[in-house]
Amino acid sequence: MLKRTLLAIVALVAIISLTHTAQADSLYWYDDYSTAVRTAINDNRMLLIYFRGEDEAKHEEFQQVMADPQVAELAGNYILAELPLNATVGSGEKQTKLLSHGAFQHMDGKPGVAILDFVDDTDENYSYVVSQFQFRDNRVRSVHQMRTILSLPRGSLTQRTLIYAVRMHPEAPRSTNGVFRRLLAVATLQHSRLQARMQLQGHHSWESRFHQLSGQLPGHMLPTEVCAESWPGQNLEDAAIECVRSWRHSSGHWSAVSADNTYYGYDMKRGNNGIWYATGIFAKNR
Repeated sequence: MLKRTLLAIVALVAIISLTHTAQADSLYWYDDYSTAVRTAINDNRMLLIYFRGEDEAKHEEFQQVMADPQVAELAGNYILAELPLNATVGSGEKQTKLLSHGAFQHMDGKPGVAILDFVDDTDENYSYVVSQFQFRDNRVRSVHQMRTILSLPRGSLTQRTLIYAVRMHPEAPRSTNGVFRRLLAVATLQHSRLQARMQLQGHHSWESRFHQLSGQLPGHMLPTEVCAESWPGQNLEDAAIECVRSWRHSSGHWSAVSADNTYYGYDMKRGNNGIWYATGIFAKNR
């Protein structure tokens, strides 16, 4: 699990007071990490960090994506920061390069976007990095991808990455059109952990889990579960995409992933064998 150290890093930095006037038709980007974090904390908002590379053409392309009206509207709900790849926090010998910190490990030191959750300090994901999307194959994220990233429900890094992979599938499966429910999210976390610990994909103890969830769901809702695994050694996003691809090749699993649901939950965990194990659980009236 990612270490909850971001606030500790911020505490090492002398916060520089900064005022700004945001234009109604443009997005404001902070250029100081600690100031952006403090603003996000004060405003109880998500913080999106754009780690900018040196390729000016790619930067202009990304700015065009962010200027899309729907993307800009969604981004308006975030505190935004634009930082170079070598951005650091701290001072003197205590300086820390952000992209070298374990919290950003899935960025692989590359340009892209990361999101931190500072919405609710009572939430288990508060102060964690909850999204990491590097620019893959030297391509900036498309308008569709950024709309999807900025529209993800609040949750953990692994939950949001798997939901992103589901929503980005070209057949547009509908399982995430409902409400991301904590009850099901916790169940997917627990079962993904179990599979990872066993290093074995499967619906282990599903009957017990089925009855437990059924008793906590409203009305006459019944849960449905799907499981999948990645190839060994895949990174987080590739593993999520592979798990969705695996579901697509199973008619039974895909009928559940592609169907409308009232509630849903997704999560995935990596085993010591380098394989990611994914779980989706859905609920609707039968």
